[in-house]
Amino acid sequence: MSFNDTDVQNALKNLIDPNTRRDFVSGKSVKNVRISGNDVSLDILLGYPAKSVWEEIRAQVTAHLESVLPDAGSINVTVSSRVVPHAVQRGVKLVDGVKNIIAVASGKGGVGKSTTAVNLALALAAEGARVGLLDADIYGPSQPTMLGISGQTKSRDGQLMEPMTNYGIQSMSIAYTIPGDDAPMIWRGPMVTQALDQLLRQTHWDDLDYLVVDLPPGTGDIQLTLAQKVPVTGAVIVTTPQDIALMDARKGLKMFEKVGVKIIGIVENMSTHICSQCGHEEHIFGAGGGEKMCADYSVEFFGGLPLDIRIREQADAGRPTVVADPDGSIARAYKQIARRIAVKVAEMAQDHSAAFPKIVVQNT
Repeated sequence: MSFNDTDVQNALKNLIDPNTRRDFVSGKSVKNVRISGNDVSLDILLGYPAKSVWEEIRAQVTAHLESVLPDAGSINVTVSSRVVPHAVQRGVKLVDGVKNIIAVASGKGGVGKSTTAVNLALALAAEGARVGLLDADIYGPSQPTMLGISGQTKSRDGQLMEPMTNYGIQSMSIAYTIPGDDAPMIWRGPMVTQALDQLLRQTHWDDLDYLVVDLPPGTGDIQLTLAQKVPVTGAVIVTTPQDIALMDARKGLKMFEKVGVKIIGIVENMSTHICSQCGHEEHIFGAGGGEKMCADYSVEFFGGLPLDIRIREQADAGRPTVVADPDGSIARAYKQIARRIAVKVAEMAQDHSAAFPKIVVQNT
């Protein structure tokens, strides 16, 4: 029994990519189908970084084709990823060397946003992406400590600052530009927003697939500057299940919606507490709040992360969980959320004009 390219394509229409939740054909991942006699070879090109599951996807596609095409000889499947730029707010100048900017925000402090941001950035890098991390908290920068980086940035050309690097990601923070770890930033709003713009645009970002921006909590100057001047692909909201945190997270979400920044989804941090003595898991801050918020605003719930003392200890020590325990259950959770965020970015339309109101003048 002979078969052709169409048979292979039709076979893969019935196979669902577990990360995109769409079949590989409609997801435009099937490339370069080649048939030689009864031998089949093809490429699966994913639009999101997923290095840790490439082999799993390769095995999944191979097994499916073997079952659907029983007369096939050898089946050779190659899996890889390619990240492309996506649309941002209209009229905002792009940043050289950066394909996509993901803002990580929270309505209030104390929800673990910065820890979540650094682990998601490291998870994207672990999945094969080129990643940068911009610490946009001018008053209280914490990313240098979490990344185990000290010292001050330098410039090769006298114009652009070189990002500091560790664990395979490029980072920039106001802390890299001032002497001493305890020097306070006693600045008014305009100085802060100017500093953010300089950190973003005067850094020599080197061919980034994603720049993760760790925002300070709230809906103030920094957030508005980000929305008006920074080409944001989308925002991820971090909250806890606690009612007061969810109330503030809703304000943050509505702020981004009003300024035309797309909400990628919501991460619920500290969903459960894991006892360090017995391993008992308990919903000490409540349960289901993040999922309900997502249902109310029709955005995706990426999942919950535990309140675990190891996450805090590892971040404080300059080795966040994704690098300190890369094969552990918590690191796997970060990677799963990071993959899903990348999938949502990949699925974004190339034009965000629908997010802006249309003004129509009619003769009466």
